[in-house]
Amino acid sequence: MSANESFYLRYYSGHSGRFGHEFLEFDIRSLPDGNSAAVRYANNSNYRNDSLIRKEMCVSSAVIEEVKRIIKDSEIVKEDDSKWPQKNKDGRQELEIRLGSEHISFETAKIGSLVDVAESSDPEGLRVFYYLSQDLKAIIFSLISLHFKIKPI
Repeated sequence: MSANESFYLRYYSGHSGRFGHEFLEFDIRSLPDGNSAAVRYANNSNYRNDSLIRKEMCVSSAVIEEVKRIIKDSEIVKEDDSKWPQKNKDGRQELEIRLGSEHISFETAKIGSLVDVAESSDPEGLRVFYYLSQDLKAIIFSLISLHFKIKPI
C-alpha cells in the first residue's frame, strides 16, 4: 500500500420505516495532497423529532494509513456478498472501498447481531464484514468525539 495511492471508503446503514428514512453514513476520501483525507459523517433519525446530524473533518495521513491497515488485515477483499442476506424491510448495509486500482462494493441486510451472521449462508464472509464495519464505526465515532465537543441538551 502506497501512502499516495487514492483511497475512498463509504459505509451506509439505513432503512425506511415509521419515522421516515433513518440512516448512518460516512465516507473517507484521500485529498490530492496525499497527506490528509476528508471525512464526512451523517446520521438521520427522526425518532422523537431528532434532526439530521452532519459532521465534516480533515484527518492526517496517519489516520488513513491505520484505516487502510484495518481493511487489509480484515481480508474483506477476498469476500463475495452473493450469499449474504439481501436487503429487506429492516434495511440494508453497504460498504464500498476503493484503494488504488482495487475497488470492492458490498450490500447486505442490516445485521442485528452475530446470531444473524451465524444463520446466514456465508457465516465466515459475513463475519468479516460485520467486524470490519464495527471497527470502522468505532474509528469514526472516536474521530467525531475528538474533533467535536458534543453536549446533549
